[in-house]
Amino acid sequence: MQIANQTTVLGNFNNAEFDYFGNKTRFLTRGNEFIVATQDANGREQEFKVAYTFGVTPLQQYLVEFPGGRMQALPFSWDTRPAADGGMRWFHLYPDEYIGPGDELHWTGRYQNWNYMCAECHSTNLEMGYDAGTDTFATSYSELSVGCEACHGPGSDHVVQANSGTFDDQLGLALSFSDRSTSSWTMDPESGIARRSEPPDHLAQEVESCGRCHSRRGPISTDYEYGKPLADTHLPALIDERLYFSDGQIKGEVYVYGSFIQSRMYQAGVTCSDCHNPHSASLRTGDTPSDICSQCHLPSKFATKEHSGHASTDAMCVDCHMAARIYMGVDARRDHSFRIPRPDIHDKTGAPNACSNCHTDKNTSWAESALNALGATPRPHYATAIAAGRQGYANDTLTEASTNADFPAIARATMLTLLAAPFGVDEMAAVELALTDPDPLLRIAALRTLRPFPAETKLAIGGETLNDPIRSVRLQAAATFADIRDLLPLEQTRAFGRAAEEYRAAYTMLSSSPDALMNLGNFEIANGNLARATDYFEQALKIDVTFVPARLNLVDTLRQGQDETRVEELLRQGIAIAPSNAALRHSLGLSLIRTGQHEAGLSELRQAFEFQPSEDRYAYVLSIALNSLGQQSEALILLENAYQASPTHYDIGWALATILRDSGDYARAHEIADQLAGYYPDDGNIAALRQWLAAAIVE
Repeated sequence: MQIANQTTVLGNFNNAEFDYFGNKTRFLTRGNEFIVATQDANGREQEFKVAYTFGVTPLQQYLVEFPGGRMQALPFSWDTRPAADGGMRWFHLYPDEYIGPGDELHWTGRYQNWNYMCAECHSTNLEMGYDAGTDTFATSYSELSVGCEACHGPGSDHVVQANSGTFDDQLGLALSFSDRSTSSWTMDPESGIARRSEPPDHLAQEVESCGRCHSRRGPISTDYEYGKPLADTHLPALIDERLYFSDGQIKGEVYVYGSFIQSRMYQAGVTCSDCHNPHSASLRTGDTPSDICSQCHLPSKFATKEHSGHASTDAMCVDCHMAARIYMGVDARRDHSFRIPRPDIHDKTGAPNACSNCHTDKNTSWAESALNALGATPRPHYATAIAAGRQGYANDTLTEASTNADFPAIARATMLTLLAAPFGVDEMAAVELALTDPDPLLRIAALRTLRPFPAETKLAIGGETLNDPIRSVRLQAAATFADIRDLLPLEQTRAFGRAAEEYRAAYTMLSSSPDALMNLGNFEIANGNLARATDYFEQALKIDVTFVPARLNLVDTLRQGQDETRVEELLRQGIAIAPSNAALRHSLGLSLIRTGQHEAGLSELRQAFEFQPSEDRYAYVLSIALNSLGQQSEALILLENAYQASPTHYDIGWALATILRDSGDYARAHEIADQLAGYYPDDGNIAALRQWLAAAIVE
């Protein structure tokens, strides 16, 4: 990040023009100022002065100062690559879809706000300085861009020791990154792979520190603590469907950490600086990536056609083991999970197959045969469990895989979050095991999964996490135990009080975001503070009137107070803003039915289903409403279709079986109940239904 001037600005501001879906944007200079004339938040053309540049290569963005201390990132970026490579041009960060005024991704909105979204990782010692009362920022920093202290912490002691000529073991630094101080790497000539003399016995300090910015995560503390695990000050993302493919390959922008901790290299003790020079941002061996690999993998064994099927001049190691994706239009970033190509997983889950990046004319069967010919022996992979969990009820697969210590912690944690009700003894055992795992990601995931369990289960396991040494674990514990806080033993009650205040402090710090306000509102609901929750949801809508989740949560809170008139008003306001939003239509339909407006309510439920027919809950609720209003035939057709699409969905299967029973079709009802029993063998209601239907068929 740099102040915009003649030296730092790389883009063409010589009356250049860019067309974006018919809207012209102009780039010009006026004296020493750089001006962008483009659409404002209301769709009118306005001139904006560039205050700062953001980035150097392969692209440069530009920041504009707004009232209230806000800094916004323009959507037009300059491609700094050579013209021969397609660069030296303006481009829009969303080239394939029109992001206009009012869209949540418009450059004037909160998702393009530097103070909240960008600044922590691009400046040193940042203080966001958000004031919720005035909705303004007074953001400050010690250095405009990333300096030494961003990684090493306060440097005053280092300066004192440098001036005195005497350094201690830490060089006077808060953090000197000593992960490998007593270990070394030795090449094993037989395998051709270097081994670390001492295996890692804790989370790597360097990886955790770099992960502060090189990860997809959310801050949970106002004060970053140098040397602590990332999860103590930030909440890292797991292998979420919108961020990663089911095998853990990168999909969204995830910034390396979540990929790297999946890798066998990470498990072996490799850290960031084994490959990268943190001060020059270059590879340690120069510009050829394969040279880095050769530090630990003997070229005589791995840079051979026998190993890869390619001559070393035809393919680099990274082409097969670190496939790249393009982000921000021109920025190629490599997957750091260092994976062996698995075309068989592509066939099972749809995850990308690295072989297809070059062999575009070949299918996955060819790729699988080619790898087998090289002697590949595929290992069990977590992709199949995660894919199964994403597709529907797969608790047996998920519980077994989540306890497999050969799988990385981030993958096992993800599996726990995919477990679905109803839960049995196996699920409880998997959660209980994860609650004591040394990796905080597993404890975080276990607490999320534990949240809907019965009170007696939660009282029996997990309470000790309220005193966990890692802050994000304590925050998850506070959210998990909030609804049974009055039942906790005395010591855990005290721990809950402390963790609850940490939770409130963490999300109050982020209250410029409606997401954070929604989290606070949900937490207060669990604590029985409905008035306080209502305030948070209303504040979230004040910040962003288009934020549907806060509107829906506010509606649910008001509904508990029987204020259906206000509920209907809020929902109709939301629909006026987003007429095709299925969630708003669905909620309005429920509200109208509750107040006796059955036909109008049914109409809204129909529209919700039509707007989002893949949402199982919309199909289920609409069918129940149809059946209750005497339209049983249509309800059964809808349920049959939904059941074919989601045969493991409990509510859909149960509704179909019971409505078939009520219609007199005992045989088909018994068939559905049998299938449900296969997915939910411990469910007493299904067992009783099967018994009743079997008897009815005999009669």
